[in-house]
Amino acid sequence: MKRSEINAIMRDADAFLKAMHFYLPAWAYWSLDDWRKHREDAQEVINRRLGWDITDFGQGRFDELGLFLFTLRNGTLEALRAGRGMCYCEKVLISVPGQMIPLHYHWTKTEDIINRGGGELLVQVYNKTPDGDALDTSDVHLLCDGVRRTVPAGGIIRLRPGESVTLEPYCWHRFWAEGERVLTGEVSLVNDDQNDNCFLEPVGRFPTIEEDEPPLYLLVGDYHLIG
Repeated sequence: MKRSEINAIMRDADAFLKAMHFYLPAWAYWSLDDWRKHREDAQEVINRRLGWDITDFGQGRFDELGLFLFTLRNGTLEALRAGRGMCYCEKVLISVPGQMIPLHYHWTKTEDIINRGGGELLVQVYNKTPDGDALDTSDVHLLCDGVRRTVPAGGIIRLRPGESVTLEPYCWHRFWAEGERVLTGEVSLVNDDQNDNCFLEPVGRFPTIEEDEPPLYLLVGDYHLIG
């Protein structure tokens, strides 16, 4: 992805979030100089990879296969292993009609995917085969807003604003918006994007960036620039 494309996505996403009355923390708008000035106090933000996250999954087709995310809070794997402290994560995402994310599951993370407003959010689910990483043909049993629900393999759950689905480990899933953009929430166990994503097809979790202009704001993958 070109940096200019990422910057444009950031501007558009920020405007959409504000239109939906959803506001980001002050450090979301820090310049590189601000990050360097506050580096010591903001080290946990950096370590926990909070912030802007825009990906085309390495495919160069963001409008078709991509996602905007912003991680607001995230615990640590140490806390998760100890069973105390910050064992949770919260993200805000923007789902766009015509734009899908690849089928994937998590080994560890259980997550709630929530339609916070906008159009309908469609979530497709499969079980994993017991002896491999293929799509199973069995029914999928899950919770929607705490209510038990069963859907066939490859079934699509339609979430209207205010509705959610709980996705447990090893549940293949992907989601997209229909009708209009959706402000999508994610509440989960600690997030580890480096090691806890299994994609059905080989893709990259983070984009390769062509630096054609300076960053508007730093992505989580840019924190090495702080020094």
